Amino acid sequence: MSTSITENYELPEKWDTETLIVFLKEQALNLNDDDFNILRKEKIIGQDFLDMAKEDFQSYGFPLGSALDLALEVKALKDHKKRSFSSYRSLKEVLVKYEISWDSITSVTQFQPEIHSLEDNDEELLQCVKEIKRRLANMGTVVDTNEAMRNSYIEAILHTALHLIRKTTSHDLSLSPQIEVVGEGRVDWTIKEFEDLLCITEGKQNLVAVGLAQNLIKLESSYQTNKRKKKADDSFYDYLYGIVTTATDWHFIFYTPEGVFSTSQTEYHISLTKSAIQDVSELRKGVKKAIEVIVGILKDRIMVEKEPEAKKRRIAKIKSEHYSFL
Repeated sequence: MSTSITENYELPEKWDTETLIVFLKEQALNLNDDDFNILRKEKIIGQDFLDMAKEDFQSYGFPLGSALDLALEVKALKDHKKRSFSSYRSLKEVLVKYEISWDSITSVTQFQPEIHSLEDNDEELLQCVKEIKRRLANMGTVVDTNEAMRNSYIEAILHTALHLIRKTTSHDLSLSPQIEVVGEGRVDWTIKEFEDLLCITEGKQNLVAVGLAQNLIKLESSYQTNKRKKKADDSFYDYLYGIVTTATDWHFIFYTPEGVFSTSQTEYHISLTKSAIQDVSELRKGVKKAIEVIVGILKDRIMVEKEPEAKKRRIAKIKSEHYSFL
């Protein structure tokens, strides 16, 4: 990529209107579609934005609250000009690479993940639901902007899935939390044995495409890490799984160098509201559905033969099930 193109994404004064909007959405400000439509209507780009004050925003029709938020964001951008702009360049690049829209991920090629069926009275499932109920009672309904709260529920489900893997296979997998490859302060996780198997990204409810892009960057990185662990003269072919989740909604990703599949058109939803404490059957249903997929895709990945040709056959099988790559 040329320096000029890189600068267009890294420097706020080079942003076009849509890049500016994506950035503002990521900051979790109290803005809505009406505010973003004003930016589009007035064709406000990065350089314009940096020159604006509260009164300027109000003159274009922004309500006082939005104008104050935007003015504070202008000040923050001027004070920290390299805050996270390179991450937006990377996110836009990866979405363009896989022909994914900023606004929706339902256009991504779909796949049917492997399932590890659980009974409603499974001991580990019931223990997970009990723990989630306890946290709901203590913390209340999940708030989208509260990352610590969402991470608490995500980890409860991931740990349950790993315990089920240990009980049903001879494999001892580990869960490694780490700072997000791109972005500011987000936590993601990698599940691994001798190599990375599954990458999990915590996303925001209204920015699922951004979470998907972050997950794909992590998957690409893990693929290269796995490849470096092989002998130089070995043929190499691999596939990995990914998850993008807000704790309430779960999207599963199948990644290979040839393309990407997702479950974005299938609902995997967990009702993490305080009222779910009273309706445990609905809570259990959502938790069970998510755990069944997590355990299923992990078992698929660890049980498949390690030879590249075997992995190619596995991908060919998925492609033959009436799905196709992008």
